[in-house]
Amino acid sequence: MARGWLARASAAASAVTLALALSGCTAAQPGSTPTGTAGGTVTPPPTSSAPALEAACVADPASVIDRVLPSAASGAMPAGTAAALDKAAQDGLSNASSPGAIVAVRSPEGTWIKALGLADKATDTPMTPDMYLRIGSVTKTFTGTLVLQLAQEGRLSVEDPIGKYLPDIPRGNDVTIRMLLNMTSGIASYSIDPTFQQEIFSNPSKQWNPDDLIAKGLALPRPFEPGAKFDYSNTNTLILGRLIEKVTGTTYADALQTHIFDPLSLSGTSMPGSDGALPVPHPTGLTLQGLPDGQTTPQDATAWNPSWGWTAGALSSTAADMLTYGRALGTGQGLLDPETQALRFASIPGPAGYGLAVGCIDGWFGHSGEIPGFNTALYYDTRSDTTVAILANSDILSGNCTQSPTLPGNPTQLPCIDPAGRILIAVSAALGRAFMPNTKS
Repeated sequence: MARGWLARASAAASAVTLALALSGCTAAQPGSTPTGTAGGTVTPPPTSSAPALEAACVADPASVIDRVLPSAASGAMPAGTAAALDKAAQDGLSNASSPGAIVAVRSPEGTWIKALGLADKATDTPMTPDMYLRIGSVTKTFTGTLVLQLAQEGRLSVEDPIGKYLPDIPRGNDVTIRMLLNMTSGIASYSIDPTFQQEIFSNPSKQWNPDDLIAKGLALPRPFEPGAKFDYSNTNTLILGRLIEKVTGTTYADALQTHIFDPLSLSGTSMPGSDGALPVPHPTGLTLQGLPDGQTTPQDATAWNPSWGWTAGALSSTAADMLTYGRALGTGQGLLDPETQALRFASIPGPAGYGLAVGCIDGWFGHSGEIPGFNTALYYDTRSDTTVAILANSDILSGNCTQSPTLPGNPTQLPCIDPAGRILIAVSAALGRAFMPNTKS
């Protein structure tokens, strides 16, 4: 039987998707119902400043939205801070099941980017800071941002039923755009479908049609009625991708380029072509997914086509781009107006939770992503104006993992965490803003 993130989902969907490291991914607690505090449509009120909305995970939304990053942030990190971050990142990697990682931090003090370990164990090639890696479910934040941009332009409302735009969605009048964004639609994830799992591992180079994936998700039994509770589902985000294309009249890739990549000058972030290839240079990505039970020699998933993730997980990027985008995601600056960003903060249902295509725990706002061979964590600390991006070339968990395969020598005394999450824990502690993602299984 194939084991891994895709296979684990069918047995324990909530536990698998719950890693606020958000690798498949949410900050919400299993079975929770994120009601949030933001109501109505995401339509800017007639004012130029952010409304005073309560946001349980973000202490002072208005100050986060209005803050200015000092010019020193683009310079080198002070030597003492850089040394502490270097040690913490190395310590984190030593307990992570990944040959290497790129770790990046930007704060008002400066910027620090460090490549650690190996890009390819077979050739002993070191990781370098300029490499491209797949970012998995961090893609969902891009999709959610595009939808919120359309809302603030008045081209849709997040309270609209999805059936208004995509009439072929079953019960489309009962499912709102907000429900698709915050994972309360009651539409199952196609990634738990056994036939999908069999094909993804037997034919990893396949170019998937998003409509076929959506159909798989819609054909599965609903886990609950629309709006009743939370269940992380890739199908939701693919439907949002089709919504973006319908409203804009362009492809999803073109919408990204025009509305996010170009405004933020993200030259290293892209959707894959039909062959799914990563840009060069890139590391080798290792996974235990798709292997028989008991096999602990990782396989190379670098060339696996990520088209099955489309608007939910297919993007690739660089550490430098992730730093730029992570702060924009956290403040809204360059992406959303103050009113819409404040409503995004307010969509988080508590001190930890999942809102409008983004998660938050104790002031850390962001997402992470897992796709075979790669694992990313991207978080913005709303208290200290600090962005942390971690890109690892493995999705293999380490620690006390009860359902997931691990490598020989696995540190079972530690909680079960993915590679990027493991490094994030150490780096955040060195920053004095400790972040603890929800453990996996």
